[in-house]
Amino acid sequence: MIRSLFRLLSARLRRRLPAALLLAVPAFFLMVGGASAQDYPVRPIKLVVPYPPGGSSDFVARMIAQKMSATFKESVVVENRPGASAMIGSEFVARSKADGYTLLFTGGGPHAINVSLFPRIPYDPLKDFDSIGLAMVISLLMTAPANAPYANAQEFIAWAQRNRGKVNYCSIGSGSPSHLAAEMFASAAGIEMTHLPYKGSAPAIVDTIGGVCHVMFDSALSSGPHVKSGKLRALGIASRTRLSAWPDVPTIAESGLPGYEAATWGCVLAPAGTPRAIVNRLNQELNQLLALPDVRAALEKQGANPGGGTPQDLTAFTEAEIRKWGKVIRDGNIKPD
Repeated sequence: MIRSLFRLLSARLRRRLPAALLLAVPAFFLMVGGASAQDYPVRPIKLVVPYPPGGSSDFVARMIAQKMSATFKESVVVENRPGASAMIGSEFVARSKADGYTLLFTGGGPHAINVSLFPRIPYDPLKDFDSIGLAMVISLLMTAPANAPYANAQEFIAWAQRNRGKVNYCSIGSGSPSHLAAEMFASAAGIEMTHLPYKGSAPAIVDTIGGVCHVMFDSALSSGPHVKSGKLRALGIASRTRLSAWPDVPTIAESGLPGYEAATWGCVLAPAGTPRAIVNRLNQELNQLLALPDVRAALEKQGANPGGGTPQDLTAFTEAEIRKWGKVIRDGNIKPD
């Protein structure tokens, strides 16, 4: 907006103002913009979550909102706007005023997977948003029935090769990270598996425990308690390195699939065009609160690792996720429910 005003003013007054005064115009607007960013925030901030209340993203968003409220001395209010595969809330923020007072807490589904999964989506995840920062990463657990005749991912691959045409896997829905992670695994391992989609983690976990499904990829938040209770067996974790929360569970990459990674994640975004000083202030606050011991402990309890980094890091991460899951969707000819 400041640039537009400057262009309009300079076009009208170019022939009337002395050169020195004309050169002072952009400096004036920069001072005004800098002052507003320095005073930010001066009223409550809305943090939109495009998912229903109660999930891991909602939990983390509310924790971030609470911490930022205390730091900013202004309320950061979470507003849930679920629907249309998380695209309703995302579009709302994309069309909101770019002043730092409407933000989005979202993740890989609406901002990396939906790009390739749907023929059209009502926003561009890169062009319509400014990155603030990565908040969390939840690596997916590869689980199986407790009495399965395979104890790790490598043994499962060998078992699946001996049982071609008989292997299936559960997911929490078509096009979900759970689904795409299994498809990527099957492609990398050179095995065939039949997809059994469910509406959410709970019924999929029940049928994996019962042996209806031979394997399942799901977040540690959902499946982890069943592994710890002995109802499910963890074959591997889809992280780059072993996690402190699961030190005895090998990575899938260790089991013969180098480079294999699959995770859900959460991040904070602002509408495109938000003043850079406000973006940087929000990024600084996010990084500081993610370093707090109680925040790190709460994230680990959710099966998540803290994020962090610069806005540029998040943009690069999102671009890589779009490329990765786009290839899986195209290669598998995957369609939404």
